Amino acid sequence: MAGTVQLLCLATNSGVPLYCRSKGESRQLPFSVIGSLNGVHMFGSNQDVLLTSTCTDNTRVCWRVFRDSITLIVMSSEEDASDLYLSRLLDNVFGAMVLVIGLDDLVNLKNVERLKRELRACYKLIDSLLTASDWIGDLTLCVDCVVSPDAAILQEALEVFVAAAQSNFGCLMVMGKVVVATEKWWRLAPQEVVLLTWLVGSLAPNSSRDYPIYLPQGSPTVPHRLLTFQLVPGVDVCLLCGPTPSLQQVQTELVDRFWSPVLEPLKTCLSLHQVTFPICIPLHHSIIGLLLINREQNKNLFTLQPHGVESSQQSGTVLSPERRRSVLRQFYTLAVSAYFPAEASEDKPAVLHEEFHAGFTHAPTECYVAADNHKSYGIQTRHHQLLLTFTPETPTFALRNIATKTLNLLTREVPF
Repeated sequence: MAGTVQLLCLATNSGVPLYCRSKGESRQLPFSVIGSLNGVHMFGSNQDVLLTSTCTDNTRVCWRVFRDSITLIVMSSEEDASDLYLSRLLDNVFGAMVLVIGLDDLVNLKNVERLKRELRACYKLIDSLLTASDWIGDLTLCVDCVVSPDAAILQEALEVFVAAAQSNFGCLMVMGKVVVATEKWWRLAPQEVVLLTWLVGSLAPNSSRDYPIYLPQGSPTVPHRLLTFQLVPGVDVCLLCGPTPSLQQVQTELVDRFWSPVLEPLKTCLSLHQVTFPICIPLHHSIIGLLLINREQNKNLFTLQPHGVESSQQSGTVLSPERRRSVLRQFYTLAVSAYFPAEASEDKPAVLHEEFHAGFTHAPTECYVAADNHKSYGIQTRHHQLLLTFTPETPTFALRNIATKTLNLLTREVPF
């Protein structure tokens, strides 16, 4: 049975609930429970004890305070819920709040009722972060991407379109995944790029939008304009810009001019959004889930249908897509928290990273899991991480060979 997730947002100083969002069949929490959850955290804080997480027989709870102003509490009974995932979820939720309404109103809580009304604009984005989807960037903190065989053509079209719109920041997205983007778009903070793609993917389809946003790290108090244009259903081009140009000007003067000549490559992207790369790449038949991360560029390819939709439906008898998604997310969490070392250059070391067993002087670069209904194998190199899920019939001794060949094949054949 599917688990539930409940997210609480409170004003830190007063403990007043600002909103509650949930996933699954969960009841509204009574105020006494909300008060107890907040009270135990405050009690620990007053005793100089930082309470970050705890768990009961069937629920895991995490607390985070942001800017001494906003307290977020998440409770999850899902099987793949981990401290790593829940901690990153809380980071992303606060980032989503800053993205949509800015940092000033969150730090300076002068009118709680007004803030409650403003926070309603965040609900769709926050709900998408709580809901299982075809994206995994919320966990990896990398942008979900699609590799198109026409990437060069689409990149050229994007560059001239963005320049004509007097901007340096633009990207082309298919179903919430990035196909191509400008160099400065990739220079945004990883969380900002992830949240921007999730924001566009969470909104109802629209021919065009002019959406005010804040950049949680780059510009948390000064808004920018996010312009989006639907080129074909499911494919959007996005721009970050200032007061000019107007939405109507870009829509009438630039969109058709630059994107009509590449209509067929745009339609091709739609057929790739679930596989994420051309299906002509010959992956081993035993692979039923794949996550490839470019560690330098903070991008990832994530698919539960590595051999195409029809083949995936046949392998669904082994593991359902929902189960494959959960397995791959759990395996990623295990790999990065217990085995693969975090980069020393990161701004914040992984607090939840567990040191490898004492007595080993080397840093592990590969790991695997053999369960009753699947097997998993992970490899970390200097530039990439590859995590694969296999059918249970795959010989355990063959996992390393298949994973190594798959990594070599993808890094050679896929421009990623």
